[in-house]
Amino acid sequence: MYSPATVTPPSGFPPATILQNPRKTRTIKSFSKSSSSFSSNSTLQTSKPTIQIHHEACRTRISARFLPKPRVSSDDAQPRVSVNEDEEASEPSFLEFITSERVKVVAMVALALALCNADRVVMSVAIVPLSQSRGWSQAFAGVVQSSFLWGYMISPIAGGTLVDYYGGKIVMACGVALWSMATFLTPWAADHSLLALLTMRALLGVAEGVALPCMNNMIARWFPETERSRAVGLAMAGFQLGSAIGLTLSPILMSQGGVGGPFIIFGLSGFLWVLVWVSATSSTPERSPQITKYELEYIQSKRKKGQMKTAKIIPPFRRLLSKLPTWSLIVANSMHSWGFFVILSWMPVYFKTIYHVDLRQAAWFSAVPWSMMALVGYLAGVFSDKLIQSGMTITLTRKIMQSIGFVGPGIALIGLIMAKSPVVASAWLTLAVGLKSFSHCGFLVNLQEIAPQYSGVLHGMSNTAGTLAAIVGTVGAGFFVELVGSFQGFLLLTSLLYFSAALFWNIFSTGQRVNFDEGS
Repeated sequence: MYSPATVTPPSGFPPATILQNPRKTRTIKSFSKSSSSFSSNSTLQTSKPTIQIHHEACRTRISARFLPKPRVSSDDAQPRVSVNEDEEASEPSFLEFITSERVKVVAMVALALALCNADRVVMSVAIVPLSQSRGWSQAFAGVVQSSFLWGYMISPIAGGTLVDYYGGKIVMACGVALWSMATFLTPWAADHSLLALLTMRALLGVAEGVALPCMNNMIARWFPETERSRAVGLAMAGFQLGSAIGLTLSPILMSQGGVGGPFIIFGLSGFLWVLVWVSATSSTPERSPQITKYELEYIQSKRKKGQMKTAKIIPPFRRLLSKLPTWSLIVANSMHSWGFFVILSWMPVYFKTIYHVDLRQAAWFSAVPWSMMALVGYLAGVFSDKLIQSGMTITLTRKIMQSIGFVGPGIALIGLIMAKSPVVASAWLTLAVGLKSFSHCGFLVNLQEIAPQYSGVLHGMSNTAGTLAAIVGTVGAGFFVELVGSFQGFLLLTSLLYFSAALFWNIFSTGQRVNFDEGS
């Protein structure tokens, strides 16, 4: 059954007989126990092969085959480098951080999110001339804008599941390609029929539903816990700058190329991004041909054991929904989406209706807050990471960040209601969305912490609930204004909802890993 083989030992030791079996471990039958060169459980290491000899009850193990082969990734055929994850790598300097491969990856994610939001907000500006040329009421304009959310409600759970199973790289590439096509075809659809326009906007929502789950997946794979807040801050800075770019450039492009101008430009930009993303990024650090050995060792040394195991293709939805931390994420995402889409969709109309500024000024006033949100979001991420590095618990850090992200905008919206001029109103709006970006260091990072292997599907579930809230908020704002005749009342309602969501989050959220794979 087994055939003996003789191995030449190091000089000074008698030969040993090895039993050859299908396993990688060889058991030595005889070894001189009196040898003074070895103590109990001692280890002898050589370069090739590495030999481990445990001198215990005259049994010695030699681990690994004679010539261990490097593991090769099936993704890009690059050798995977294995390092000792128990050894702590030193913290990188700021220069090393901003020039690292992981920051390049998150920069590409930020560009994708910028395109995502730019494609989304074009309709917020285009809805004014479209409504005027077609005689749409404010209520019907709200329905047209909410058509994006019909599709956005469908894809997050399925997309998040695919992200957890296949990784963020391929799913993000498919999503950007699809939403860029929908954006590019929107002018044709608007000229063709109302049904075609609503279909293209819904298709845009379907494709963009995978963007944030992909962001979470890529950050969870590439960044240690002590850097994730600033990584999310960088990625979401791109998301917010997309709003500013879309709202600022859309009126200019429309004045030069008609209503369809910005749709065509942003759509083509998305196709270009896909080409760069597919050719220049990897789904994990281990599969990157550009990453340095130092950076790989640093990422792996900070990674918790078992953190990156592949999720099940069918997630445990019942157990996910049975935990209160999941519901704290759902409530937080719902409130975040309600406020985000109400402000995003209605601020150009708000400034035009309340302060009687023209479309170009309305876009500028609406774009300034999103630029501030991008800056404050990154600074909040740095602040959050510093709190954790100083010894504050992750749970308390997330509660502080989310409280600022909800209570702050709630107070600022009350100030916006009382503003008497567009400049003051823009200042309050800037403060509202700037403080709102603290949420990115609350629930958005928390998705990766309580269940890293299910962060995509958790994001999808909470995003679906958030989309329902956004539909109610976007459509409801239009009907509310028609029935009551005032935007201010709806903003006051939004402020009260912010305060309630902050209370729920602080009671039920946690920064600790939650076990969703075993029944409670």
